Amino acid sequence: MNIIILAGGSGTRLWPISRRMMPKQFVRFFSDNSLFQKTLLRNLKFSTNVNILLNEEHFFLAKDQLEELEIKNPNFIVEPIGRNTAAAIAIASFSFDYDDLVLVLPSDHLIKDEKEYEKVIKKAKELALQDYLVTFGITPTSAQTGFGYIEADGYDVKAFHEKPDLKTAKSYMQKGNYYWNSGMFCFKAGVFLDELKKHSQKIYETSKEAYNNASKIDFLRLHSKDLLKIPEDSIDYAVMEKTKRIKVVPSDIKWNDLGSFDALYEELQKDKNGNTKDADIIPIEAKNNLVMASKKVALVDVEDLVVISTNDALLISKRGSTQKVKDVVVELKKQNSDLPNVHLTVHRPWGTYTVLENSTNYKIKKIIVKPKKRLSLQKHFHRNEHWVVASGTAIVKVDGKEKVLTANESTYIHAGVVHRLENQGNIDLVLIEVQVGEYLGEDDIVRLEDDYKRE
Repeated sequence: MNIIILAGGSGTRLWPISRRMMPKQFVRFFSDNSLFQKTLLRNLKFSTNVNILLNEEHFFLAKDQLEELEIKNPNFIVEPIGRNTAAAIAIASFSFDYDDLVLVLPSDHLIKDEKEYEKVIKKAKELALQDYLVTFGITPTSAQTGFGYIEADGYDVKAFHEKPDLKTAKSYMQKGNYYWNSGMFCFKAGVFLDELKKHSQKIYETSKEAYNNASKIDFLRLHSKDLLKIPEDSIDYAVMEKTKRIKVVPSDIKWNDLGSFDALYEELQKDKNGNTKDADIIPIEAKNNLVMASKKVALVDVEDLVVISTNDALLISKRGSTQKVKDVVVELKKQNSDLPNVHLTVHRPWGTYTVLENSTNYKIKKIIVKPKKRLSLQKHFHRNEHWVVASGTAIVKVDGKEKVLTANESTYIHAGVVHRLENQGNIDLVLIEVQVGEYLGEDDIVRLEDDYKRE
């Protein structure tokens, strides 16, 4: 069986923790492993042929997390822009033979009952081998308005239903044959492509064109001009709601899509008063609060709050209303804010940088370059840069000349001068960068050479 992991989501309802450059699937909410890593570990028992479809901005982030798990040689499909799940699954499926079984999984879901999960995967495989497109219906534990529902009769799908209001969701719970739509699927690659061609021919044809035109390096890189031709539809709308070759496997697997802070609250450890456990929380007569913060938080006589604090943003919401966080992200985008996109610490293929201070004409960063890594050969038009090494050894190339800097040594790069920073050592290189100029945006960079094939 072939596994397709869809890792291109943005997780806007978990802002300010989840952002475009660090979406929820790569965040470590519960342990040392991210949701993406948990998904990989949970499914390697079914197949080691793992295919990961993701945005190009997250490619090296995913590679780093794979290296932590010592997972080698997955098949990456990298897209510069997303076109929803129908196209993503189709493009991945074109690489398989007709009868190859495919298991399609989101990368950001939590599944706690792995024994039951193995049972439903086994049943899904049985049905898929009979040429059915199989979806997984999650046994609901409460009346939820944030999920679509599947109405079923045993394994037969009677109807798909959009996200209901609360009254309708409660009626679904009473009837007992309605399941949450999980977004997980199992089928033969060829059967899925046949049904896609039958019910959404344009998606089939344009996805095939995008696959055929993709650059095949050590991964499959799709091109924007091809992706823009593809209709932006989900697999449910394009195929599953229209096909007659469909089955559903009822799944009581302790599943959570972690699609909001309300969903996250249900999974976190709590004290006797229902407050999430954290050494930095001081609750005084406070009950049922979710707090995630990078500082001490005192709660006095408050209940049912969500308090999310990062170094650059603060979210306060009532529990039960956190689906509206996505509206905050929309408003921030209208303001041309970068807060929906990046944290103060930004991950790059070579390491990280953290913005320590950002003013009108200057910016201060802490830069960490991992061992044996280097930045691109580059120049800037609008900013000058001062580098001071805090620890490690830096190889600095400026205007064709190379020098070695160690702790407490510095250098200066004038605007327009070609330069590069490299760490040839075996420990992290840490330096402080001071940028000075009239424009300090991250887009003021011209890459002349790049080990990571970025534009």
